[in-house]
Amino acid sequence: MTGEATPGSDPPRGARPGRIRGRGLVLIGGRGTGKSTVGRLVAGRAGRPFVDSDREIERRGGRSIRAIFEESGEPAFRDREQEALARLAAEVPGAVLATGGGAVLREANREVLRGFGLVAWLTADPAEMGRRLQADRTGLAGRPALTPAGTLDELVAVLAAREPLYAGLADVTIATDGLSPAEVAEALLALWPGEGPPC
Repeated sequence: MTGEATPGSDPPRGARPGRIRGRGLVLIGGRGTGKSTVGRLVAGRAGRPFVDSDREIERRGGRSIRAIFEESGEPAFRDREQEALARLAAEVPGAVLATGGGAVLREANREVLRGFGLVAWLTADPAEMGRRLQADRTGLAGRPALTPAGTLDELVAVLAAREPLYAGLADVTIATDGLSPAEVAEALLALWPGEGPPC
């Protein structure tokens, strides 16, 4: 885990000095790193709303992410994702926001997330991510294939392409390997001064 800090201390390592941002918490990272599960735990502990950008896209679109990809294509999905992130940032400032793995692909999204609050990158070994995804068959069924490769090969290829974007955006990084969701949530709560009502 990197970027450790406590409320009231200097900004976590990787934070951008002088950046104007909200009081929210953004979780970024690949599939199977626990963003949604951990985000709910953190939000509950901090008394903040929890929002998941992928679930918001599905709710408003009335179909799964996989169906949107298959029926409309990735560019159309990315348009919906960009709109959803901008709307959530405006409507629920101070929330805990779990993003889809590809939310970092567009600069417009990265700017929205930078302004929303502390950005935490959750990581895991690709093999561990694959095990988690395989264990969640319902979640896996609703996710689109991003490459022609199998689950593990896809994770490795997609992560290799996205890791520089995650690294450039993140204020803090937490390796979730070997940690329970509750332990990851505790680590985040130690880094994010999120207790109390949002702004």
